[in-house]
Amino acid sequence: MVRIKDIPIKQIRRPLYRQNDPEKVKALMASIEEIGLQEPIDVLEVEGQYYGFSGCHRYEACSRLGRETIRCRVRRAPKSVLRMHLA
Repeated sequence: MVRIKDIPIKQIRRPLYRQNDPEKVKALMASIEEIGLQEPIDVLEVEGQYYGFSGCHRYEACSRLGRETIRCRVRRAPKSVLRMHLA
């Protein structure tokens, strides 16, 4: 079951490094300031911890804008699913 939830940015772990396109982040920052975040990022909730593997540009844009929270599509998963994402 997937639910939409605003999660504090500081609580989302991003275990895989992704290279962001600085121009895309800047464009998203302008868009988010003007109309808000239109598409939630996807996170896994594993034993009460949140892990983000996609939405890196949106995450970075919201972080740079000083947003406290970010809208997320949350899917609960066991540790085995988290391990698959990390493999």
